[in-house]
Amino acid sequence: MTFSPARRVLIVVENLPVPLDRRVWLEATTLKAHGYEVSVICPTGRGWDKHYEEIEGIHIYRYPEPVEAHSGAVAYAREYLHSLVHWFRLGAKVRRERGFDVIQGCNPPDLVFLLALWHRLRGVRYMFDHHDPCPELFEAKFNKQGLLYKIMLVWERMTFACASVSMATNESFRAIAKRRGKMRDEDVFVVRSAPKIEKFEIRPADPAVRKGAKTVMGYVGVIGQQEGMDLLVAAADHLINTMDRKDVHFVIVGFGSEVPQVEADVARRKLGDYFTFTGALYGEDLLRALNSCDIGVSPDPKNAMNDICTMNKVMEYMTLEKPVVQFDLKEGRASAGDASLYAAANDPVDFAAKIAELMDDPERGKAMGKLGRERVLDNLSWAHSVPSLLAAYDRIFAKMGRR
Repeated sequence: MTFSPARRVLIVVENLPVPLDRRVWLEATTLKAHGYEVSVICPTGRGWDKHYEEIEGIHIYRYPEPVEAHSGAVAYAREYLHSLVHWFRLGAKVRRERGFDVIQGCNPPDLVFLLALWHRLRGVRYMFDHHDPCPELFEAKFNKQGLLYKIMLVWERMTFACASVSMATNESFRAIAKRRGKMRDEDVFVVRSAPKIEKFEIRPADPAVRKGAKTVMGYVGVIGQQEGMDLLVAAADHLINTMDRKDVHFVIVGFGSEVPQVEADVARRKLGDYFTFTGALYGEDLLRALNSCDIGVSPDPKNAMNDICTMNKVMEYMTLEKPVVQFDLKEGRASAGDASLYAAANDPVDFAAKIAELMDDPERGKAMGKLGRERVLDNLSWAHSVPSLLAAYDRIFAKMGRR
């Protein structure tokens, strides 16, 4: 499909480079495939260090990766100011070189609306792509609310007020857009973060990954402050040293600020022989690791944020027919249904017990894995998100008087 005049979109993302951000990359390539002209502003990092490149027709403009803030208002101000300066700089560059009609802002942080407001004077409209509930993210990260929490609520309100249309990753986020954001029902679209089935091919396990273990648990994702890796290590300790289940191995795929602390915790508990930390893996290497696992684990603790977030890792485990063990989270249960076992909230002993249940009944695990893949194929794959993405953009262009 082609549009006359062309529909031009600028996507802005702060916390990951593109194409590493899987949701943003799927959105960008899907829009491109349906006749849109797409540019992206994002940071460098993780090997994506070119300041400009074109990949599959997507024009990617990158700026130097900011230092990630972990505590304190000053650290966050420094990180976000760094990004804001580059958003405005590169936004002007993209406008000169390619132009854009819509800015799609991907949070965190809830600050891309400032760039959108500046360009609104030139007729540009704002599409808010709601990746994370930032107030809840702050509360989960620092276990408090306080002044910064209140500031993030204000930024969130201003983001929704500026947005002509909003995309929510699940029904919980849709409810936030309508309740806290005061957005009209017809302006909020659920575009689930979901795997592209063609990229997740089921293959035989690699013995080199399994390390001779009878049962292999796999984790893929960020290793940060709120992902529950401390709970996973504690569960592994209980499984191996208390329950005497030593025929296991844990494959940890990912990167993040807490990797040294997690590795130190594993060493302190004398579990080094039972863990492999692969670092970040992509493409064929990621598939090889995940296909070699028997059980996918998602130790994200129950809190105000995680309870309403859809975990990409859970979707990927299900796509590869892996039964899941996770804590009992609202959206986790909505995604996985009977393809997962659910441990009591933030209880590593019960998490270990649920792993042991699947170890003792591998046929049950296989049946759960097949059920999980069926759920993805029937309702949850990226193919099911594409119509909502395109409908959201049809809506925003209709509100601009361009159909």
